[in-house]
Amino acid sequence: MERAYNFNAGPSALPLEVLQKAQAELINFNQSGMSVMELSHRSKDYEGVHNNAKQLLVELMGIPDNYEVLFLQGGASLQFSMIPMNLLTAGKVGNYVLTGSWSEKAIKEGKLIGETKIGASSKGAQYNFIPKAEDIETSENDAYLHITSNNTIYGTQWNQYPVIEGANLIADMSSDILSRSVNVKDFGMIYAGAQKNLGPSGVTVVIVRKDLIEHTPDNVPTMLRYDTHANSNSLYNTPPTFGIYMLANVLEWVKQQGGTKGIEARNIEKANIIYKAIDESDGFYTGHAVKDSRSLMNITFNLPSDELNKAFLAEAKERGFVGLNGHRSVGGCRASTYNSVPLEACEALRNFMLEFKGKQ
Repeated sequence: MERAYNFNAGPSALPLEVLQKAQAELINFNQSGMSVMELSHRSKDYEGVHNNAKQLLVELMGIPDNYEVLFLQGGASLQFSMIPMNLLTAGKVGNYVLTGSWSEKAIKEGKLIGETKIGASSKGAQYNFIPKAEDIETSENDAYLHITSNNTIYGTQWNQYPVIEGANLIADMSSDILSRSVNVKDFGMIYAGAQKNLGPSGVTVVIVRKDLIEHTPDNVPTMLRYDTHANSNSLYNTPPTFGIYMLANVLEWVKQQGGTKGIEARNIEKANIIYKAIDESDGFYTGHAVKDSRSLMNITFNLPSDELNKAFLAEAKERGFVGLNGHRSVGGCRASTYNSVPLEACEALRNFMLEFKGKQ
């Protein structure tokens, strides 16, 4: 079978080696006579999978001992509520930087829980840039500063994270976690849905500094408390066992690629191939994001007309390219070049872009 050139924005491409490993172990994991999906989450076999996934993440991201690593459910969307429930205590303000649709959704949920404010926003420019750190309004009353590190719809990414004295920086890294090196100590909390860079959908990774979850209000429901999951090694209820198994396999693959630094170098190379085709097209392809805010993960662009956009996407589909349609809210084209998208797919897209332009 010939594999598609998968540029889906999420769920997205997984490494072929990881899929083949899962295929080989699907009905008999670790000589148990059972699939991972059939194992008890209290069994020794699954405990090994669970703890291995956690340790690999600690190793690859350099997570310090004073942070909890949690495997939760509900995606980043549930975190939009859990964060203010647990951390937005009385008298404090949740500070949000708006850089796209997901940060809008985050503050919408925050407003239901407590007082919020917008520290900075690029909405007026159709979210085509990331605000500068010095332009973010903060105060000592901020419970946290929330950012979305990469914006899948608009193709923008924080190239330099803000360092805010006295404010706990919280980052939704759903679409760029493990795509480059980050200093975890600069964040109070990092969270991410797994379905773009870490594995299949169904697992949400939360990395949170321990002191932040020591004073959760008593009225927060048990399942929505970070301390509930921290105290039970993310096993308070049945976790998404197969998703965590796949996450562990993806992390092993990242390690084999040279870890986060190796993946980052490859991601830069992949993105540059496509951005070069855009920049050298004499305006035939136009990128949405301002150059210093461009994403390594989601490359958004338009052709000179909607008719050409449609023709480009139709022919690309015939050539085996999948997922190049822009988000329904903005249109155009989008190539999501997550960790597992191979270099060859980006080269093939570049070649098709040049060929299509040449025929016009």
